[in-house]
Amino acid sequence: MKSSRGGQRRLPSRDDLLRYIDETPGRVGKRELARAFGLKGDERVELKRLLRELKDEGVVRPTGKRGVASATVLPSTCVIEIDDIDVDGELRGRPADWRGETEPPTIIVQPTARGVPALGVGDRALARLQRTPEGAYEASVIRLLEGGPEQMLGRFEKTKDGGLIRPTDRRARHALCVAAGDTGDAVDGDIVLADRLPAGRSIEERARVRERLGPFGAPSALSLIAIHTHGLPTRFSEAALVEARAARPVDLGERTDLRDVALVTIDGEDARDFDDAVFAEPDRDPENPGGHHVVVAIADVAHYVRAAQPLDNDARARGNSVYFPDRVVPMLPEALSNDLCSLKPGEPRACLAVHLWLDAEGKKRRHQFVRGLMRSRARLTYTQVQFAADGHADAATEPLRETVIAPLYAAFHALWKARRRRGTLELDLPERKVYFAKDGSIARIAPAPRYDSHRLIEEMMIAANVAAAETLEAKSTPCMYRVHDRPDAAKLENLRGFLREIGVKPPKREAMTPHAFNEVLARAAESENGHLVNLMILRSQAQAEYNPRNYGHFGLGLKRYAHFTSPIRRYADLLVHRALIGALGFGDDGIGPDAAPAFAKLGQHISATERRAQVAERDALDRFATAYLADRVGASFEGRIEGVTRFGVFVTLDETGASGIVPVSTLGYGRARHDPERHTLDIDGKRLRLGSRVSVELAEADVVTGGLVLSLTAIDGEPYESIAAPDRTGRSPPFRHQRRRTR
Repeated sequence: MKSSRGGQRRLPSRDDLLRYIDETPGRVGKRELARAFGLKGDERVELKRLLRELKDEGVVRPTGKRGVASATVLPSTCVIEIDDIDVDGELRGRPADWRGETEPPTIIVQPTARGVPALGVGDRALARLQRTPEGAYEASVIRLLEGGPEQMLGRFEKTKDGGLIRPTDRRARHALCVAAGDTGDAVDGDIVLADRLPAGRSIEERARVRERLGPFGAPSALSLIAIHTHGLPTRFSEAALVEARAARPVDLGERTDLRDVALVTIDGEDARDFDDAVFAEPDRDPENPGGHHVVVAIADVAHYVRAAQPLDNDARARGNSVYFPDRVVPMLPEALSNDLCSLKPGEPRACLAVHLWLDAEGKKRRHQFVRGLMRSRARLTYTQVQFAADGHADAATEPLRETVIAPLYAAFHALWKARRRRGTLELDLPERKVYFAKDGSIARIAPAPRYDSHRLIEEMMIAANVAAAETLEAKSTPCMYRVHDRPDAAKLENLRGFLREIGVKPPKREAMTPHAFNEVLARAAESENGHLVNLMILRSQAQAEYNPRNYGHFGLGLKRYAHFTSPIRRYADLLVHRALIGALGFGDDGIGPDAAPAFAKLGQHISATERRAQVAERDALDRFATAYLADRVGASFEGRIEGVTRFGVFVTLDETGASGIVPVSTLGYGRARHDPERHTLDIDGKRLRLGSRVSVELAEADVVTGGLVLSLTAIDGEPYESIAAPDRTGRSPPFRHQRRRTR
């Protein structure tokens, strides 16, 4: 082959291709590879064949927008470590010695064979792996290995010889012994962090108390357990604290003066950090009749948190704040998050703000960013603002009702029109909220209220985020996009099968768009399966992530999107602020194009810290629900099956939203047959299926581990009887286990 320079051109080798795919940030597809290696005509055909071979061999994997990325092929047998349990109760693992730059391939762990102990998060095992068509792996455990986590969290119980530690991990199998000299002054009932010790000649597992975390009985202990279980950093470095304490308010200087703009913050009743404020008024431009001028002002965290300084190092390590029912693990020290970077009413505060001009239909006509100084007019709550909009203003909102709140709602209604027009996935899955009594005990757990005032803030934040992404793209400046890929084809096919099973017409394969999903949700809304359809559509979606490579946000129906509006609690937003400051010449504390190479790893890191926070928050909620229900063992509840696995079904209770397991061992004697495609479990001639209404009794509420065990008493209105039903303690009759062994 002759090159354009008269020399001989050859196709790149496999190694050349893989090296380019590994080292190139952003999308890499056939077009990019052909351009990089100067291939034309028949050479492109040969390149396509080579790429197909690499995909078939599992050396590269397809990504969104017809791109490819390298994929490490795991050996047929390797050591795995369990690191997660998904919403269906399936164990997920990773190679124990993974050292790759990217996320490891997914490993779905099959139920352990007879004679192999059950696995839990943190356990290591030798496993046999088999590749699935989707590029994941299924692992069959050969044997459990020693050498789990060196530390463990548990409840300390005093004994005459020292003590016992009962692990808070619900998958741990037994307590650990503590010698008298290793108790670390822990008292009975303390939550402790302990080091595992070698067993030596003893057959008992041993531990030494490293740290006392407080008494177990207090509700606050439940958040502490989640914090330490998931390894959330709780202490700032001394250097970061010194830097935060040294921070001072800013003067106007060269900033834009926004102190006369009637900006207000709108947050939840228990919010302590206020990082966004909003303002709206009719657009005075005669060329835009019925239009709106909106200002979204965000705390200027980048002024205080400079790149590569102690505060930045700590914030980057945390990645985000983590919110529990009774506390926050903040990304920034309180001197900033609750003071200088919090937009308190009446206080001058540094901000980065965007002016948005919208037409009457909510379409953005133009926008402009400024670096300013603002003064919040009022700190309002969602409830206050909604009541005021509905004609029930209080003393704080009455003076603002016509001049501030009404224009905000007018702009929101225009933005909502635009949202409906472009097509946004509209899932209805209420969040659980823990309500506390004055003495700190749990009063109730119920769905959090959802008002138009919540949607108002969300729509204005989305509009500001889009403007940030558009500005950085136009300026060719690195941007940490918030991206959400299209759903995986296999998951969509699984969803279509489920919808057909429950009698809901699925959309056509080629029409899986947010609009199509919304039509399904609308058809199911009035049926008893409405909530479940919302849940299954959520499970079919890809996981959103942070990435400097933009492939759009499927759920929001947006071509470009970045998080800009919460730099107090998200490191991604701080990166976007710095990029805007650099691109728009707002100061020397921004970043420029030279920051691009670091963004790929940063995106992976903060996506991982976000997932860690989500799991920790869900874990804490489950523990609070278990504590709330602990004194109701034996009580009956109504619920719905929302997870079907080989080892039982997961039931979500209507009253609290708490989820518990009905073990397969309590459902009957016969062999259980699990059909993952139909989401069913058949046993003793009975069929349990996803979405079925059930009545259950609470058999066990283990406050230490946060686990609920339920006993099934009725399904779809019909009584459910099992010879193997557990007693009120959740323990099955001894004869049953003997009979199973003889079978």
